[in-house]
Amino acid sequence: MGERPTVLFACVHNAGRSQMAAGYLRHVAGDRVDVLSAGSQPAREINHLAVEVMAEDGIDIRAAQPKLLTDSAVLVADVVVTMGCGDECPFYPGRSYEDWELDDPADLPIELVRGVRDAIKSRVDILVARLDTAQERGRPTV
Repeated sequence: MGERPTVLFACVHNAGRSQMAAGYLRHVAGDRVDVLSAGSQPAREINHLAVEVMAEDGIDIRAAQPKLLTDSAVLVADVVVTMGCGDECPFYPGRSYEDWELDDPADLPIELVRGVRDAIKSRVDILVARLDTAQERGRPTV
């Protein structure tokens, strides 16, 4: 683990929730945090409504591509945030794990996807504050 903390967002398809969270964390934390996202069963493409609602908030995630969740991604992460992948997400000691219970935006109307986006944004803001505090105290993790 390096000087900057690495955060991995993991969900099933890596097409909605985890991509929105990664987009927000990159936007809010900039180069203070390394950001990864992956899915246990990645979709072929990112959810178009996730792209749309993030664009409404000024964040472009169009170029994001769903990726397979690997053990190596978990091993480099200081913080692993899971979003509904349950037992399919590998667990390794020494990482900080959080489970964010959020509705899967797949097949939701845009109004509800906006609610998922807003919940993710709030949680990312809290995560960034905790990461900043940990960094100030000389620890890479929360």
